Amino acid sequence: MSNRAVLEVIALDAEDAVAAESGGADRLELVTDMAADGLTPSRETFARIRAAVDIPLRVMLRLADGFAAGDVDALVRAARGLRAEGADEFVLGFLDADGTADLVTVERLVAELEGCRWTFHRAIDRAADRDGLRKQLADLPGLDTYLTAGSASGVDEGLPTLVAEASRRGEPGYEPQILVGGGLRLDHVPVLRRAGVDAFHIGGAARPEGWSTPVSPEAVREWRDALDG
Repeated sequence: MSNRAVLEVIALDAEDAVAAESGGADRLELVTDMAADGLTPSRETFARIRAAVDIPLRVMLRLADGFAAGDVDALVRAARGLRAEGADEFVLGFLDADGTADLVTVERLVAELEGCRWTFHRAIDRAADRDGLRKQLADLPGLDTYLTAGSASGVDEGLPTLVAEASRRGEPGYEPQILVGGGLRLDHVPVLRRAGVDAFHIGGAARPEGWSTPVSPEAVREWRDALDG
C-alpha cells in the first residue's frame, strides 16, 4: 500500500490544469475568481479542464465571497449543471450566522450530488466549534475530506490544531482525510507529515509570480518532491 501524500492544486483553467498535472499534482480544485477566495467555475470551464487532464477534479460550489450560502436554489442549479457535464467530486461548506454548519444547505446540496465524494472547505476554520461541526456533518454521504489550515489565520497559527486533529483520525467525526491548505509553506511539511497528515493543498504556492500568472509545473514539482521525500 502506497503512503504517497495527496497533492491538490487550485486550477482556474485548462492551462493551469495541464501544468499542475505535469508537475505531479494528484488532484485539482477547480474555481474561478480568487479575489473572492474561489467561486464556482462555469460548466464550459469544467468541460475544457476535464478534456485536458486525466487526474481527479473537485469543483467548488460557492457563488459569493464568505461562508453564508446565499442563493441556495442557484447553488443547486450549479451543482445539477456540473453533474450533467460529468463532474463527480465537489468542494463546499457553509455556516449559519452563529458559526455552526448550515445543515439545511449542505444536506440539500449533498442530496443533489447523489453520493459524489466531496470536501468541506475552510469554513471549518471559521466555525464556532470545530469539533461540534465535525460531529454535525459526520453522517453525511460522500464527505471524505476537510480542507483546513487549523485556523482562520492560516497554517502558522493553526499548526497545533492540525497536529491534534490528525492524532484523532478514525474517531467519530474525524474519519475524513485532513487536507491542509491556507498559508501552507514547504517548511510546514515535515511536522505535518510526522503527525500523519497525508494531503496538501496549494494555490498561490503553485504560482511564484502571483495569481495573474498560470500554474508553474516546476513549482508543483518542488512540492511533489518535498512530499515524496
